Amino acid sequence: MIECAVRWSEPLPAEPRFLALLDEPEQGRYANYRQDIDKRRFLTGRVLAKTVAAERLGLAVEAVKFDATCEDCGKPHGRPKVPGAPLMLSISHSGDLIGVAATAGTPVGLDVETATRRAEDSLMEYALTPAELAAISGLSDEQRATAFFTYWTRKEAVMKATGKGLKIPLQSITFSGYDEQARLVRSTHQALDPDRTRLADLKAAEGYRAAVALITSDDISVTEDFAPL
Repeated sequence: MIECAVRWSEPLPAEPRFLALLDEPEQGRYANYRQDIDKRRFLTGRVLAKTVAAERLGLAVEAVKFDATCEDCGKPHGRPKVPGAPLMLSISHSGDLIGVAATAGTPVGLDVETATRRAEDSLMEYALTPAELAAISGLSDEQRATAFFTYWTRKEAVMKATGKGLKIPLQSITFSGYDEQARLVRSTHQALDPDRTRLADLKAAEGYRAAVALITSDDISVTEDFAPL
């Protein structure tokens, strides 16, 4: 059984005690955001991830240093890692909710989306496979939006778990019904094998949909909590 812990938080205030936890590259990324809410989401994601890493590795949170070097371009916007540590992290945010998923080395991807907004037909047709579109036909607008963001978060989660992100076409992966236990049913992309992919839909918070994915053939156990930061 592979364990995965997910921790949620609302956006933290830009207080010195939190800002002090950002290293120089992170300070640069923080400063580059124009909107205050974007700054706070980035800050919260890093503080949350460092807090989780510190707890799991037995370190002081101030001692946690991430390497976020992008494997493709070398810039510091990749998946955060603690060099040499048996830890995998994935950060996601939407609206006023920020989350971090952590495992003891199993590739993991987390995605959360605000599900109260309307899902455009063009976006559904772009993202969903014919089987998924058929599953949500006939639903009310509100139900269709909830169902769509259930599929969307599953897709984003598995793509993040591979480390390839949107390099994997959205329509190359098909999932179980939006109202069924999350499962990758079919994949035409070599990076994803249904036999080696495990998912869970998450509770997150009211008005949000979220999912976590692990690249493993083992069963998974997922826990969620809110951060007492």
